[in-house]
Amino acid sequence: MPLSSSLTLTPTLPRIASTTHASHNSHPTYLRFTPNFKPTHLRAFLPLTSLAPTRHRRAAGPVCLFTGIVEEMGSVKQLGTAPHGGFDLKIAASTVLDGVNLGDSIAVNGTCLTVTEFDGKVSDFTVGLSPETLRKTSLSELKPGSPVNLERAVTPSSRMGGHFVQGHVDSTGVIVSKVPEGDSLWVKVRTEKSLLKYIVPKGFIAVDGTSLTVVDVFDDEECFNFMLVAYTQQKVVIPLKNVGDKVNLEVDILGKYVERLLGSGFVSSYTDSS
Repeated sequence: MPLSSSLTLTPTLPRIASTTHASHNSHPTYLRFTPNFKPTHLRAFLPLTSLAPTRHRRAAGPVCLFTGIVEEMGSVKQLGTAPHGGFDLKIAASTVLDGVNLGDSIAVNGTCLTVTEFDGKVSDFTVGLSPETLRKTSLSELKPGSPVNLERAVTPSSRMGGHFVQGHVDSTGVIVSKVPEGDSLWVKVRTEKSLLKYIVPKGFIAVDGTSLTVVDVFDDEECFNFMLVAYTQQKVVIPLKNVGDKVNLEVDILGKYVERLLGSGFVSSYTDSS
């Protein structure tokens, strides 16, 4: 079957303005040149999407990254079933609304959520919560007036003050003790054994979205602890919670990658080949 002539691509010949002899009253002279390529009929077999400019393509889903440095504490205004049948969470905030757009990612107590509505006049925004998010995190326990940690996703110009936080909560923990020492605060958290194996002394962990350094791990108690200095206590929600309250936990992603590589046999096969 012969190819349709309508599929033949004809390149547009660019024009370059020459200003060598231009004056204020003269019109620019355009120089034409022929590019050193020719369209091929083989292009007719490529999918039409491959001809679209790449700058218009978008990722299939939101990809977000955070630092675990809380920008502000917001306050829950409303939460519950929305008219569309989903579960919405409306939060009063100010800092994270600067430059916000629909579809932006904001971490709420360490959970990466998508902005579905916002109102700059009354300073609030709304995010949707999926059933899996409600099952996996402590957000379902929030109520009007509850304080929440907020952080916008990083941009290429952002400073990385904490560690790489994805906003993908691995599990929850329970606060088992809070002990002051001077103006600092020791906090001990119990979590499931399957998650505790990724938590190491002096390693990173995100607790309710706050980037913290683990001090000790107590395997027999299935607990770990960390210390909050006075400044951090004033900026995050953890000190406002009581013993027995839940916190969202996200372990350092590097530990899970290492475990995956070791379990796949990649390291042993690489060693054998060398």
